Amino acid sequence: TKTKTVNVGSEVTVQEGSAPPETYYIAGAAEANPREGKISNESPLGRALLGKKVGDKVKVDAPAGQLVFKIKSIK
Repeated sequence: TKTKTVNVGSEVTVQEGSAPPETYYIAGAAEANPREGKISNESPLGRALLGKKVGDKVKVDAPAGQLVFKIKSIK
């Protein structure tokens, strides 16, 4: 089986540090709705996650500084 990587249409559970895990659906820009957990593949987090695998860590520059998310699962 090929290793699953994050693509548009993936549901990705990530964890930032010791915060509770959060699940996001990677949507195309037109379908994105952050309040529903749908983030755009063009958003900073969406872009950082694309092509990554479970266990990878991604860094995202946010207004509050750099955040590091660890990928827990991909559906």
